[in-house]
Amino acid sequence: MQKCSNKGVVVGPGDDAGVFRHKGTLLVETVDIITPIVDDPYTFGAICAANSVSDVFAMGGKPLTALAILGFATCDFDASVIRKLLKGATDKLHEAGACLIGGHSIEDNEFKFGFAVSGVVEKNSLLKAAGASPGDVLIFTKKLGTGIITSAAKKGKIKQSALKEAIDSMLLLNKTAANAAVSSGAGGATDVTGFGLLGHALNIAKSSKANLVINNDSVPLMNHVKELSTAGAVPKGAKNNLSFCSKKTKFADSITDGDKLALSDPQTSGGLLITLPPAGLAKFDRIMKKADMPYSVIGEVVKGSGRLIVK
Repeated sequence: MQKCSNKGVVVGPGDDAGVFRHKGTLLVETVDIITPIVDDPYTFGAICAANSVSDVFAMGGKPLTALAILGFATCDFDASVIRKLLKGATDKLHEAGACLIGGHSIEDNEFKFGFAVSGVVEKNSLLKAAGASPGDVLIFTKKLGTGIITSAAKKGKIKQSALKEAIDSMLLLNKTAANAAVSSGAGGATDVTGFGLLGHALNIAKSSKANLVINNDSVPLMNHVKELSTAGAVPKGAKNNLSFCSKKTKFADSITDGDKLALSDPQTSGGLLITLPPAGLAKFDRIMKKADMPYSVIGEVVKGSGRLIVK
């Protein structure tokens, strides 16, 4: 992709969102569209909104406005479905501090929904994939497994009731985690979505010119994920992610194929992967515990050349 020569570009392609300086204000811009992963339109709309604003939070910013992007077959869905979808989305955007100010719809045989989100970030609060430094601890919020769980539910491999944990996680905003990261002095962050934990960790490693060490036993997984990944019952995206990341990842002999697939599972509205100096961990812990928000310390950043080590 050709690089823009405009001096206002602070962060270009390759990070969670673009950042542009306009008259002293740092604007954060991102867009994200997904296909349905749950049947209820209200819930799906809310998940879409949480997923889209997450990129702004991952940059340490605050989302302000959103434009909806909707593709659907008008013969298959009536107005009530779209109203419920938009209600779920606007409620979640309001929770995130953003307003829906417009959008665009198209005729499409495959239902899809998402948002272009605009926000702002303070210069000293900006988190980038390139912000990791050797000595940082590696923090992951939420648990892994939304791709595996939703895929298994669709195929009837697990009960529909098992979806609740994944849905609750996808609906949880990364707002508090982002505020905790900025307040605690984090240098880098990314939200873990379609490329799985390994893919997004690798982007941090490459961008920061350092190695990331991940302790497999410290990575939190949702219920059923371990057994499903061990059986190879994972979405195609997990296998594709693993194939790509394996070239730059050293796995300990104890790491099974199931472990590798779980770490590669594509997430929807996943948690933040944060690189934080050890001195900031106590403050981060206080903020997260006060808000009753989940997180785990899953590894560290070491000197290197942009690779992953999973042990």
